[in-house]
Amino acid sequence: MSGRRRPVRRSRRRKNQHLEQVLLAAFAATVVLGLVAAVLRWLAEHPWVVVLAVLAAAGVGGAWMRRRREAARWEQVRAQGLRYAMEQLDHLHHTQFEFAVRDLMHRDGCADAQRVGGRGDNGADVKATDPYGRRWVIQCKHRKAGWSGKPVGTPDLHVLNGTGRQVHNGDVLVMLTNGRITSNAVDFAKDQRLHLVDRRVLAEWAAGSRPLWEVLRAVPPPRRQSPLS
Repeated sequence: MSGRRRPVRRSRRRKNQHLEQVLLAAFAATVVLGLVAAVLRWLAEHPWVVVLAVLAAAGVGGAWMRRRREAARWEQVRAQGLRYAMEQLDHLHHTQFEFAVRDLMHRDGCADAQRVGGRGDNGADVKATDPYGRRWVIQCKHRKAGWSGKPVGTPDLHVLNGTGRQVHNGDVLVMLTNGRITSNAVDFAKDQRLHLVDRRVLAEWAAGSRPLWEVLRAVPPPRRQSPLS
């Protein structure tokens, strides 16, 4: 008789366990539904939260799309092997000239190259980090008349020399122009470890395929190893 009762007890135990699981699941579902209902009621009473959430999502989505478009544009620039003739650079507005320099730095592998010129730029029109970790700070002087225009002199270098390292944390400070540079400015640049890009150097860099750090001389050593090293 005792051998027949054990299967019945086990069956009852299993049914009880199953019933407990069903009750727990039902309780959990009730709690979840209650929380969802409470959240929906709260949102209905505070519609501005929904509006802010939608605006935030739209902002994040818009920023993501802009980054995607910018990345695609940069890749297109690099794939096309960006080149400029000096005649093209001469006919640019000074703002477009700064953007052209930015694009050339990006072509050379400076993924974060940006144009920052304008009021309050503190002597930096273009900033970029090269693949070797060096921070570039470039001040641009566009001359409509090119080589015949007003030369870049020592006073033009003072702001760059005063802010390039202290304010912008630059490793390589560059004065760049589509015109010419005075001999006094050349001497000052040597003393202060500034780098000069005049019309001749700019023509070589803009129309060629070598990065600016290969065109210039005596640039600081790399900060880190790079696939290019």
